[in-house]
Amino acid sequence: MKGLADEPNHMIELLEGGTTLEDVIDGHVYEQALAEKSVFVVSDLGSLMRQHVQWQLTMPQIRPYYQVQSNSSPVVIEVLASLGLGFVCADKAEVSLVLDHGVPPDNIIFSGVCKQLSHIKHAAKNGVELLVCDSETELYKIARSHPKARLLVQVTTWAQAAETSMEFGCSLKRCRHLLEAAKDLGVQVVGVTFHIPSSCKDLQAYTHALSDARCVFDMGAELGFNMSILDIGGGFSGSEFQLKQVHTTVRLLLDAYFPTLSGVQVIAQPGSYYVSSAFTLAVNVIGKKVVARDWNDELTPDDEPEFLYYLNDGVYGSFSSKLLGSTIPAPAVHKVSSSRAEEPVFSSSLWGPSCDSLDQLVDHCLLPELSPGDWLVFNNMGAAGLGDLSSFSDRSAIRPPVYYTVSTADWYVFDPLLILYVCPLTNNLSIYHFNVRFI
Repeated sequence: MKGLADEPNHMIELLEGGTTLEDVIDGHVYEQALAEKSVFVVSDLGSLMRQHVQWQLTMPQIRPYYQVQSNSSPVVIEVLASLGLGFVCADKAEVSLVLDHGVPPDNIIFSGVCKQLSHIKHAAKNGVELLVCDSETELYKIARSHPKARLLVQVTTWAQAAETSMEFGCSLKRCRHLLEAAKDLGVQVVGVTFHIPSSCKDLQAYTHALSDARCVFDMGAELGFNMSILDIGGGFSGSEFQLKQVHTTVRLLLDAYFPTLSGVQVIAQPGSYYVSSAFTLAVNVIGKKVVARDWNDELTPDDEPEFLYYLNDGVYGSFSSKLLGSTIPAPAVHKVSSSRAEEPVFSSSLWGPSCDSLDQLVDHCLLPELSPGDWLVFNNMGAAGLGDLSSFSDRSAIRPPVYYTVSTADWYVFDPLLILYVCPLTNNLSIYHFNVRFI
């Protein structure tokens, strides 16, 4: 393996000679066995690029704007900026992070339901003009602090309301009043945004949302606004199958409501789609309890046991998304921890180290019997809460180290200086420059 230094803080390992991500994990597990057995993360940057190619092949007419809050790793921002993505920022820190990586202000959308005035002023100062607005309260703040803003009206959807039990966005009935208020205040409205959660199985939600968006476009045009941007939001899980399902649903609807000749730019806000599969978390078992399956009686020799395992990371660390309702996938046992090919499995639950009742990571899964010191590997953790790597510097001591990797196959295929046919997939020929050097 060769190392690539990503100035000033990051090292990227170039995997050569058939070296795999599993080999990298094995190496770091071995290192930790000689040290403190600390939590660590391994990132496959090639996954980001492969996800981007899949997006371009499936949805070539829809430009992705990456949701920074999904994972704010500077290396992720660097890669996706080089691939030509736009960015959706929820606060001042995210705007600054993206600007610091050379992203033009006109490639940034400042979202957020309740924006602080100082953050709106920061966007105005730095030339970020595209803002999301969902209420008159937000409109008045924006008009006062950022009169040159161009607004995307966020329209509520029943799918989003069902998931959150709260109504975010402006209902179709209230949109006309919001548009008229914007006209009176002299603030430009340029489009519509909505969100369908990835958990929504009824893709008819897109039919209702796009129909509502068309109505708002027509209202805006009647009031003299140049309605030119349609944002179909996030809601992309990372699955190729789900992406194709969504595309199949929206393609005909876009042709009907927003045909190419209309000149409307269609964008989306994938977040976890890009980063989920790119990050793998390795944690250590630090404690173990054996209980009866019904938890009510003493364990007898005839009872089938249930194991409670305590890990050295939990919801107050890398699994913070669990507190927001996300489901943590069952882990795999690291192969060094398991000496037999076929082992009996037992009902198990996984807990963080805090002894807090909220710190349950996985309620039920089947695992072989483990011991303190064994390792568990959680895949698809890129959007699970461990990606906030650019802020909260006072907590840096408790963040797990991230080991970034990329295979030689991915490196050379996506290097535009070597393989030029990749270039049409992006708007930027600086893929993977990173200011890196071999060491």
